[in-house]
Formats: sequence, C-alpha cells, structure tokens
Amino acid sequence: MNKIKILFNLGETFFAFQPVFPQIALSGLRVPMTDYRTEAPQILRDFLSYHETIKAHSRRTVDEYFLDLRNFFRYLKRVRNPALADLDLDEIDIMDVDLEFVSSVTLTDIYGYMTYLTRDRAQHPNSRNSDYGLNAASRARKIATIRSFYNYLTNKMHLLRENPVKDIDSPKLRKTLPKYLTLDESMQLLNSVDGKHQERDYCILTLFLNCGLRISELVGLNLRDIQQDALRILGKGNKVRIIYLNDACQEALKAYLAVRRPISGRDADALFLSAQNERISRSTVHAMVKKRLAAAGLNASEYSSHKLRHTAATLMLQNGVDVRAVQEVLGHDHLNTTEIYTHIDNDALRVAARANPLSHVKGKRKSDS
Repeated sequence: MNKIKILFNLGETFFAFQPVFPQIALSGLRVPMTDYRTEAPQILRDFLSYHETIKAHSRRTVDEYFLDLRNFFRYLKRVRNPALADLDLDEIDIMDVDLEFVSSVTLTDIYGYMTYLTRDRAQHPNSRNSDYGLNAASRARKIATIRSFYNYLTNKMHLLRENPVKDIDSPKLRKTLPKYLTLDESMQLLNSVDGKHQERDYCILTLFLNCGLRISELVGLNLRDIQQDALRILGKGNKVRIIYLNDACQEALKAYLAVRRPISGRDADALFLSAQNERISRSTVHAMVKKRLAAAGLNASEYSSHKLRHTAATLMLQNGVDVRAVQEVLGHDHLNTTEIYTHIDNDALRVAARANPLSHVKGKRKSDS
C-alpha cells in the first residue's frame, strides 16, 4: 500500500496525514426527506439504484439526483398538459413517467427548463440572492444530473438510440478564488470559543482548520473512527482516507470526549452530538460556525464551514506542503480542484512579482521644455 505522510508546522500546530483506501461502510447518516424507492417511477428507480449500489454514491447525492429529475419531469408535464398549468410543481405526480415519456424529451425542452430555472424558479427561502432564478452553479448541477440520466439510458442500458442532451452546453460559471481565514484570523476564531458546548465547538473548529474536513465528513464521524492518533474519514463516493491528528486535534478531541455524555440508541456511536443528544446535523454545524465567527469579530456573512476547509488547504500550501499531498489530504479526485488554492497564496505572488528583473526599473520623469 502506498502511503503518504505529511508533516508541517502551522504556528504551534503540527499536521500529519496518511491516506489509505479500505472498504468501510459508515452508518448513522441522516435520513432523507424523500425516498426514491417509493416515490419515483420505475425508470428513475433503476437509474438511482444504479448510482447508489453500483457507483457507490452517497445517499445524499442520490437524493439530490432524484429531486433534480423529479423537478425536471414535473416541469415537462406541466408545460405539455394545459390542465396542469395552474398547479405548483410540488403538486404534480410523476409516477406515470416511463420510457416513452423520457424518450420524447428534446434539446428544446431542456433549454426551456433552463430558462425556467433562470427566471421563474423560486430560490430556497434561506438564499441571500433574489427571490427567483437559480444561479449558474445550481443550473449547471441540474444539467449534469439530466445528462447523467440520459447517458445511463443511452450508453449503459441501451434503451435510447439518441441522447437528447449530448450537445447541450452547461451554464458558464464565473471562476472565483476561495475565501479563507488568515492564520491570525484562525487563531482569533479558536481563542474566542467559550460558553455552552465550548469543548464540542472548539473540537469541531479545530478539525475543520487543521484537517480540511467536509461538513458531511465531520457530521458522519463515529467514535469508532478514532484510531489513537488518527481519524478514519468517509469522503465523497464512499472513499475512505486516514487523517493523522496533530497535537492540537488530539487535545481538542480529548477535552471534548471528557464531557461527551454516553447515549443509547441509533446515534450512540456518533462522535459529535447535538443538544438533544442526537448526531449533530449539518444545519447545526453551519449555525454554530456562523455564531462562533460573529463572536470572534469576523464577518460571518462571508465565511462558512466550507470556508474553513479552504483555510486549511491554503495554510497547508503556504507552509510548504506539496499540492499533490494536499490533494490527498482533502480527498480531491482531481488535482485541478486542489490547484485553485495555489493561486491564493499572496506571499508567493509577491515574491514572484519581485523576482522579475525589471521590478526595480523606474521610469525617468521627462522635464518640461
């Protein structure tokens, strides 16, 4: 087994990571609000089951596929049937969607759906954006879901001769650099943690900032995932990696476990618990991070739990960790996902600018004649 071990110093914090890839299942993940096994027509159930059982995609990912496709077919049924014109999409049943229906979809239908998403689709009630119209990233994800569905029908199951989405363009995404906390801001955040649940919250923030965990990875952690000086992490696509814990993480875990009360039931093995003694949820972690950021005097509207993951990646690179090693630490499938962090090391950019041999050349001011 190939092993990569990384050590670097971040202030008084040392990191050590070692990715491995055993096959381990993680239990106790959130129960979905919908269940495609009873709410989807057969042709969708087969596709979703393929992704869950064969492609080993997470329940959350499969749920999102189902919601995207259900919304798409509800839209098509309403557009095609005048009798449904006055109904909300949520009121339209899709259990009669079959191969004949999905094979009738054209590129024009899909572009019409994209227009609907751009102009008419209501935003999530918690969105800070406009009341209607999804952003380009959200539309691109929905296009990707539809493309995956039709690729499955055409190339995997050979149920369609023509793929209606093969020539479709995805919305152009605006490329932005990830936001992150500086080292001083990270220390400011950690040093400000006090009050109720301080051991739990401090431990969560420490793991985010030191290990670059995704929020789904953090809330899915179990007590049995602690392996002395390491954590076993279940990442995207059910890929497992082992993250070795530095002194700061070990001390934070030790302090939290000392006050964590044992519970019984389905969440007995959950590492992080809510005030209700249940596995902590993503929304609770999001709210906690925002609360702690604000208490630290940082702009909570600009940062989130995922921005703490950006922070961990950026600080690793700024402290000399190779980009391929950071890729392994973060659990990225593709190096170009990690490479975006190489563009936000301001100190390195300043050094590069000063290294240009013309950096000291100053123009001579012409005297007035």
